[in-house]
This record gives sequence, structure tokens and C-alpha cells, in this order.
Amino acid sequence: MDDIKIIKTKEDYERALRLVETLVDRDPESGSADADRLTLLTALVKEYESKSFPEHLPDPIEAIKFRMEQEDLKPVDLVPYIGSAGRVSEVLSGKRQLTLDMVRALSAGLGIPAKVLIQKPSRDFESQNWDTALVKTMERRGYFGKKTMKDHTKSELISGFFAAFGHMQPAVLYRKTSFRSAPRTDNNALLAWGKRVLQKSEKIKVPAKFKDGTVTLSFMCAVLNLSTRDKGPVLARDYLKKHGIKLVIEPHLPKTHLDGATFFAFKANPVIGLTIRHDRPDNFWFTLMHELAHVALHYNNGVESFYDEKLQDKDGIDIDPKEQEADKLAEESILPESKWETSAAKSTPNQFSTEDLANELGVQTAVIAGMIRFKHQNFFYLNKIVNDETLSVKKYFAEEFTD
Repeated sequence: MDDIKIIKTKEDYERALRLVETLVDRDPESGSADADRLTLLTALVKEYESKSFPEHLPDPIEAIKFRMEQEDLKPVDLVPYIGSAGRVSEVLSGKRQLTLDMVRALSAGLGIPAKVLIQKPSRDFESQNWDTALVKTMERRGYFGKKTMKDHTKSELISGFFAAFGHMQPAVLYRKTSFRSAPRTDNNALLAWGKRVLQKSEKIKVPAKFKDGTVTLSFMCAVLNLSTRDKGPVLARDYLKKHGIKLVIEPHLPKTHLDGATFFAFKANPVIGLTIRHDRPDNFWFTLMHELAHVALHYNNGVESFYDEKLQDKDGIDIDPKEQEADKLAEESILPESKWETSAAKSTPNQFSTEDLANELGVQTAVIAGMIRFKHQNFFYLNKIVNDETLSVKKYFAEEFTD
């Protein structure tokens, strides 16, 4: 092993990577000198990367699934590289580690660097401090299936929960997620909720793949016009499904104030999750428009998830430019600035001016009332309209709120 040394410089690092790829190509037998060299080199490379690079290499399973999305590959297309349909399933679910044969085949066949594939899948979530109350709530809502805390440790439950999404483990999600959240929010709860939404979304059958560019201001307005119809929220869900967008309703978890989120983890079909934390039409439709704005503006921009808490509140939460863009487009879809400037509701925000404006725009009155309150930053205005209990949104999704 005289050609192996501590990696101190970029040149040392590049040389070590070339040696790793050479050894992987040789496919050394376990226990051989070359296998030992590969093990040592891998350890040295990982140590150097952990000290020198702010972001780690992607999880190997995440890298495979990303390449599958790029090349529009199905699991059966991986059989030539991994060996059988059963092994492909086990690898993609995180139940089986990649062998050197698989690494070499995947590297050559799919062009995934060996330095990515030789890593062990991230298991960082096992060492995270998961709040017991949170885990109990997840258990009660069926996040773990039939597994309970009586028979399993918290670590076992959380590990099993995320294992089905090898590329959606918390360590990976943190690097590809935009959080619009309060300082005291439990981000573990946000991630668990998001994984649950994606889990539910897999059961939704859609007639077509999503086409980039589908969601525009006029598309959002068409969805919003459904707010005036009986069972408008359900009609909106069906309308989005026809265009390749999955809408999932999932109540928020403790220590979060989550209204909604957008997920691009599965490029073929964006997923929008809503909590209906506030059971009011104005909150439901604004949140939906905000998430659709993310689809319109931020699809294919490198961020896989947008988590949005406390929408429309002025509570001191820092909002990044992408969130500001989404807010602006959502507001314009509900109440165009040109209409607002000439509306009687701007100077006289009462029931009559609100109804007139809502009728002109073809939007449910309670939704326009909520926007008027926001525009004036006075949340005592139009309280009777906004908080009309007969306009409950949760009643359309009662099966999701049995907890």
C-alpha cells in the first residue's frame, strides 16, 4: 500500500479518486490486497471531503433515483446493473447495500461516479433527537403502520419510516429544502409530515405526467374560480390531478404551524400538501395558490421541497426571495392589483363592497374578504364573513381528520 498516503491537497484528493475508480473497475475479491486498498482509500477520501467541502456527496440511493428521473428509467431498467427485480427493489428501498459489482455496473452504465456509489446510505436520522410526543403522534396517526412504541424503540420506528424513501432521508432533505418556518419550529416534525404526504401521494393515480409551464397565472385563476362551486376544494383537487399535480391533505404535527408545502421529489408529478390548520376558505385557497406559485416559478430549480408556515402573517419570519415571489403571484391570482386599486373595498371594506368585488372576480366572497383583511393589515375587518362555520373546508376531507 505504498501508493496510498494521507490526503492533504486537492492534487492528493484527485489522485485518490482516480485510484478508487481504478480499483472499483478491477472488482477485487473481499479480503484481497486490492479490496483492502479500496477500503482504506475510501476512508481517506471521505475524511478529506468531510473537512474540505461544506456539502457532502449525495446519498448513493438518491443519486441512482435522480439519474432514473433524468433518463426516465423504471426499476426494471436497473436489473442489468443490479441483478434481479428483487435486488433492485431492496436497493432502492435501502434494505440492501450496493456491492462492488453493482457499483462498477452502475458507474459504467449510468455514469454515476464511483465515489458517490461507494458511500453507505445516510443514516443521520438515527442519531437525531426526535421528540417523544412527536413520535407518539406519528404512531397514533398510523405513520408507522402496525408498529408501536411498545415493541420498538424511537430509533427503530423513525429508521423504518424513512427507509422506504432512501433518497428522502432527513439529512438529504435538509440540503434540498426551503423552510419558511418560525424559530421554535421542530423541523423533524416538518420532514416527517412531508414524508407522510409523499407516502400518501404514491397512492394517487394521475392520468398524465406534469408538463413544465402548465401552471400560469391564468391556470391559477381557473383553479380559484372553483371556490364559488359546491365542493370547490374537491373540484380543485380533481382539476390539478388531471394536469399531473397531486394534492394531499394531511394535518400538521405538534410544534409546527404548517399551512402547506410543495414537493418536486418526483419530477413527473409535483405534490402539494395542505394541512387546513385554519379551517377557513381564505386560508385554504391562499395557501393553495401560494404552493401553485412555487410550481409555476420554481419547478426544476434545484430545490425539492418548500415548507410554508404561517402564510399571510406579519410575524417577523424571514422570507427568502422565492417565498416573496410565490406570495406576490398568489396575491395577484386572487386579487389583481389593478382591481384592488379601483375597488370600493380599498377605501370602504364592508360586506357590500366585498361581495361586489368577489362577484366581479368570480371568487368566493370569504376568500376575497381574507385578502382585503390582509391588504389593510386589519384582521378584525369582515370577521363574520371569514369565520362563517358553514364554509368549513375540513368537511370535504373528513377522513383525514379522524385523529
